Formats: sequence, structure tokens, C-alpha cells
Amino acid sequence: MSEKEDLAKQKAEAAAKAKAVALARKKAKEEAAEKPEGEMDIAKQKAAAAAKAKAAALAKKQAKEETAEKPEGEMDIAKQKAAAAAKAKAAALARKQAKEETAEKPEGEMDIAKQKAAAAAKAKAAALARKQAKEETAEKPEGEMDIAKQKAEAAAKAKAAALARKQAKEETAEKPEGEMDAAKQKAAAAAKAKAAALARKQAKAEAAEMPEDEMDAAKQKAAAAAKAKAAAAAKAKAAAAAKNRTAVQESEEVDTPSEISPNQSKLDQIVSAIESHVGQGALLENYINRLSKNVPTLVANPDTYFSIAKFLRYDEQLDFSYLSELHGTDFESHMEIYVHLHSFKMNQSVALKVKLDRDTPVIPSLVPLWSGANWPECEAYDLLGINFYEHPDLKRILLGEDWKGYPLRKDYEPYDVEV
Repeated sequence: MSEKEDLAKQKAEAAAKAKAVALARKKAKEEAAEKPEGEMDIAKQKAAAAAKAKAAALAKKQAKEETAEKPEGEMDIAKQKAAAAAKAKAAALARKQAKEETAEKPEGEMDIAKQKAAAAAKAKAAALARKQAKEETAEKPEGEMDIAKQKAEAAAKAKAAALARKQAKEETAEKPEGEMDAAKQKAAAAAKAKAAALARKQAKAEAAEMPEDEMDAAKQKAAAAAKAKAAAAAKAKAAAAAKNRTAVQESEEVDTPSEISPNQSKLDQIVSAIESHVGQGALLENYINRLSKNVPTLVANPDTYFSIAKFLRYDEQLDFSYLSELHGTDFESHMEIYVHLHSFKMNQSVALKVKLDRDTPVIPSLVPLWSGANWPECEAYDLLGINFYEHPDLKRILLGEDWKGYPLRKDYEPYDVEV
């Protein structure tokens, strides 16, 4: 068939189509003129639907005729073009129909309709994207498919995040200030929880990839760090508590009330005798300890501690022949020895104290003066590490000789922390 005959045929078909459309419109007008308004709307809808169906059938027929004459390569391109044109036509028709429907709807229904249309459009776009992705992945090798999946996941996450931000902005624009603050706090808490979960997941993943030896080493390091942190916190807490105790104790001991103690005259007598026989600087301090039955208390210089104790023991006027107590105390800033003596001749008790350097607590033994100091000094040596030189048999009496550390020290840590 020649080109002229093809052209003539196409013109004849176009003229027939135009004539059929004009005839259909004329007939529709005549029928509409005779029908009431309600029936006219239905008739319009029917006529529009019939016209669409007829146009679609005619387009299909024409497409078939054209594709029958085309080679296979051109047919694929024609199919893609036809599909794209059909999609564009359907989208335009949907937009037109939506505009017509929204023009007749009140504002509340229009918002709902918009939301529904937006949701439908999103669903349609997502379905189309999935279909397209499937078609593309079907043609790709395995390596490219993995990269494509990762890219698709990243794009989906980015799209979801952008949509969430947009929706959050729209919601916050409508919320009052109080609700916005609460929403921000919730969002921050959710973000923190998500980050923590991600960190735990990542840690698990890393641990799963580690060999067994490295995992054990990591566990040991973590346990050691936790123990060191706990020990540092305990030391700081103990130091603060010790400072408070020392301050309270000193303030209570040194506090001098308005009433004179009945033992004040005896304390003055003992202090005067010590200064006369031992020396003026032999005592660092002296006072009445009202928290301990008003006992006269003497604080000796470490260099004169033994001399003062010997004078109290053998002086004929004082004669403190009985040692009732001896113990040591760790004040963290220093060590202290407390000795409680009693004189049957004076019918009076006295306390003798001495402060020692905490790092090297060394003091003469009182066993040569009072044999009752033997076991108390061994106990102070065993539990606090105070060394009493010239003791006849200084040894650990509660713990073994191979025991590490001194349990009554404030900074004591067991050698085996697991026990």
C-alpha cells in the first residue's frame, strides 16, 4: 500500500471519529434537555464513562494495528511510550476528578479527602517503586543486586526520616508550647534509647566477631576498670567521712563547757608532775574527755611517749600500775595509739594517746612496763600494721603470716577481690 493510501485512510478514520463524537455530544444534549437535573447528572456520568470506554477501545484497536506492522524493537519502545502516556493520562484524569470532587466538598471533608489522596498516592508510588526495583534486580548480577539493595534501603531510610521530620513540623506547628516541650523530651528520650540499642547491637556484633582470647581480655579489662572505679569512689567517700569524723571528734573533745570537771585538779597534778620530770615539751596537749566519763587525757609527743608512760608507771605519787586497754585506730590522716591506765593509789584513770605517721607507724612497745600490753600490741600490728619495736614477740595473732594487707585500715582491699 502506498503512502498516499495510508494518509487517506488515516484521514478517513479521523473524520469518522470526529463525526461519531459530535453525534454523541448532540444526542447527549438532546437527552439532557428532556431529563430533570438529578437524572442529567447520572446521564452525564454514564455518557462520560461510555465515551471513555469507547475512546479506550479505539485507542487499543489503533495500537494493535500499529504494532502489527512494527518490528519487535520498535514495539517495545512503543509499549513503553504507550504505558507512560496511559499513566500520565490516568494521573491527569485523577487530578481533574479530585479537583471536581473537592470543589463540591466542605472544608472538613476536603482535608480528609486530601489525606486519603496523599496516602493513596504514596502507596501507589511505593508499589510502583517496588515493581520497578524488582524488574531492575531481575536483570542485575548478585554483586550489583546487594549494592542496589543497600542503596534502596538507604534511600528508603532517608525518605522515611524526611517524611517523619515533615510530619513532626506540621504537628508541632499546631501544638501549644507546653505540648511541644513534652514532645521534644519524648523525641529526645526515644533518640537516646535508639542510640543505646544501636550501641548494644554494635557491641554484640563486634563481640561475635572477636576470637575467644580477645573477648576474655576485653572482659578482664572491663572488670578491672569497674573495680578501679568502685575503689576510687570508695576511697573518696571514706576520706570525706574520715574528715567529718575527725572534725566532730576534735570539736567534741576540745570543747570546754562552763562547768569545771571534778577531775580537772587531778589532770593539773599529773601534767605538772610530767613537765617537771620529763620536760616542758613532753606533752602536745591535755584535756578532760567529757565523752568518756571525764577521764583526763594526755596527748604525748612520739619521741617522749615511752618516757611519759614509764613515769606514770613508776612514780610513787601517781603509780598507774594497771593497763586496762590498748588499741590502735586509722584516722586516714594519721594512726593513733590509745592507752587506758588506772592508779589504785590515786583511785584515778588516765588516757595516754600518741599520733603516728600513717605510712611508717612505729612506736616503742609498752610490754617492758606492763605485761598486759603484749596481746593488744600484737593485735594492732596484725590488723593495722603498727610496728612496736622492742616487743618481745611481735607477731600476727588473728591472721596468718602470709596474709597480705591490714584489714582495719580504711583503704584495705582484699588480695583476692572475688572472695
